[in-house]
Amino acid sequence: MFSVFLGYLLQFENPALLVSPLLSLVAALMLAKFLQMNLKKGTLISRMLKIMYFYLVFTVTVTLNLVLKTFVPHKENEHLLKFVELKFGLNTTKNFTMNWLLCQESLQAPSQDFFLRLTQSSVLPFYILVLIICLFSVTQVVFRKISGEPLRETIALEDGRIGERPEVVYHVMHTILLGSLAMMMEGMKYLWTPYVCMLAAFGVCSPELWMTLFKWLRLKAVHPILLALILSMAVPTIIGFSLWKEFFPRIMTELSELQEFYDPDTIGLMTWIRRQAPVAAVFAGSPQLMGVIKLCTGWMVTSLPLYNDDDLLKRNENIYQIYSRRSAEDIYKILTSYKATYLVIEDSICNEVGPVRGCRVKDLLDIANGHLDCEEGVSYVYSKYGPFCHEIKMNYSPYVNYFTRVYWNRSYFVYKINTVISFQS
Repeated sequence: MFSVFLGYLLQFENPALLVSPLLSLVAALMLAKFLQMNLKKGTLISRMLKIMYFYLVFTVTVTLNLVLKTFVPHKENEHLLKFVELKFGLNTTKNFTMNWLLCQESLQAPSQDFFLRLTQSSVLPFYILVLIICLFSVTQVVFRKISGEPLRETIALEDGRIGERPEVVYHVMHTILLGSLAMMMEGMKYLWTPYVCMLAAFGVCSPELWMTLFKWLRLKAVHPILLALILSMAVPTIIGFSLWKEFFPRIMTELSELQEFYDPDTIGLMTWIRRQAPVAAVFAGSPQLMGVIKLCTGWMVTSLPLYNDDDLLKRNENIYQIYSRRSAEDIYKILTSYKATYLVIEDSICNEVGPVRGCRVKDLLDIANGHLDCEEGVSYVYSKYGPFCHEIKMNYSPYVNYFTRVYWNRSYFVYKINTVISFQS
């Protein structure tokens, strides 16, 4: 509960954390645990509570969540539910934000190269072995519990019951959950991969896991306890030596190569902003570029690449309209509504010729705005305006009435948004 409250403060008092089911579930579990400790007294009330115990956590969680949602101002994260529907093919939409999220590489299923790298480092095979043994052992414990067989309070090494350890049950369920998320979205591998390493390391170093395996195999030729202890030390040593022999020279070679990423166009843009832009300037452009400008210069920007807030996603969609088939007046009204004073056009987005035509930003915008329709490979345009990012470069009316170009290079075009509109013929 303290962690959730701390996250609420650090995320600028994000109300979504207060109304999350997690907070209500933790509070309900604390109450249920307190009542469960008092069930052992044997009173009539205790016996009645014992019957209601399994329903208590659920009902208290739902009640607390409804109460919090009543008193805490918040907005439902409907975009997350819509994204899940689209991800599983349960619905279709022309909404720009949803289709744009579906096109993000981090939200795609993991590539074959990801599993190949895990296999080459010996992590994935041992993880699968450890997970299968632990999962089967946990399943045995569940069946013993259902059949009424009492569980042992102390587990000896020779028992071979690794699934009766509570921490093993917890981590097995956790890694399956995170693994399921990683199989749907590659971006979630940053949570699952550490679990893969941790569980694999725990398994090969644990005599209990080897003992559990030997119990199932009914090994009698060699003393199972002695063999389990030997394997728990020998297998990690062999793995460590093989990894050191294969990867250590490669790592040292990579560390010895001192290289620097240098993009002269981006460096030029940042230098111009620091030297020429007013301190009170507010820049508008793609969220990714705005994040770079904010980090490199400190100047104010209209949007940032954050995708977990409905308002920020809507703002990003509105700013992205600079790459759609909208009039100069429409774009001017959108930018001034966010108090932007400078506009940055990226040539890479404006002239994007990516391999996946349906995932280009300008195509997604035109489809969402009803300006473009693709049927059987044929595109039909329903707008009297050309792409804004192309038209503004022509420097003719009415674009020059609203925007004045102040800087450009091969990749970026910066326009000052006129505060006083000067109509020119």
